[in-house]
Amino acid sequence: MKTSCISIVAAGILGLAAALPAQAAYPERPVKVVVAFTAGGTTDKLTRSVSEQLAQQLSQSFVVENRPGAGGNIGTEYVVRSDPDGYTLIVDSVGPIAVNPSLNKLSYDPLTDLAPIVQIATVPNVLVVPPELPIKNFDDFLKYAKSKKSLNYGSTGVGTSSHLSSFLLMQEIGAKDATHVPYKGADAINDLIAGRLDFMFATAPSVMGQIRAGKLRALAVSTNQRSPSLPDIPTVAESGFKDFDAGSWFGFFAPKNTPPEVIAIINKGVNAALPGLHDQLLNEGANPVGGTAEEFDKFTHIEHDKWKKIVDQADVKAQ
Repeated sequence: MKTSCISIVAAGILGLAAALPAQAAYPERPVKVVVAFTAGGTTDKLTRSVSEQLAQQLSQSFVVENRPGAGGNIGTEYVVRSDPDGYTLIVDSVGPIAVNPSLNKLSYDPLTDLAPIVQIATVPNVLVVPPELPIKNFDDFLKYAKSKKSLNYGSTGVGTSSHLSSFLLMQEIGAKDATHVPYKGADAINDLIAGRLDFMFATAPSVMGQIRAGKLRALAVSTNQRSPSLPDIPTVAESGFKDFDAGSWFGFFAPKNTPPEVIAIINKGVNAALPGLHDQLLNEGANPVGGTAEEFDKFTHIEHDKWKKIVDQADVKAQ
């Protein structure tokens, strides 16, 4: 009996399929995780902690790469232009995502050209001064700021929440001639410790060590609630400026059109990693969040609208 041509072809296809390896599950090679700021800062620390846990969970390397500059725009645009294959991600923050679109003429829109994956943490900004200054508390700081003719404050870049927190406070107290000195990253903290700056609003994780070592004095936090990491430090709001609320946040993003299954894998991995990092993050000054990609997407849009109003009202200009 003759074998039909269809049977022969079918048998050939089945044999070929059996010979081919099954499609590898993501991630099958190292994943690049971009940080749009310098090494040693809050974004960098959080990224490395979470990436280390992801590497263990997914049995693949998550390689952190710093691409600082332009208030986070350089690293962010690099990821926007990357292939949406899941092998180039970014841990970004409030500045590049929610603030910079109102400050700069960008060639991309971070709200539409990036896909939110998961929020890692919220972080208060802490008002810190060198301990050599005659400032023991927030009231002392107000008197000092109002009396000093040349007041210098640092930040991690124009348009970052570090910058805008200081700018808004100076507007509130009438010290409008205070000079802003932007840095690419955490180098501002070194100059603050050295006394070349008068004060700074720094993200809590970037200065917790210096506060505990007595190298910097914490006076207030920028969020509307006290930080669990610094429970004895008052908020600016409870110190007389009731509407003051200018915290930071951080989360994973991918280029738009990244496959949903990749988004789901990273989201699941980060959510699984955060409980094990809970105490570590709190100790470093960060409050773990987690959640769904949809929740993070909604949050970024709310934050964009909030910071746009702040930038417009304060008339902050990119430098």
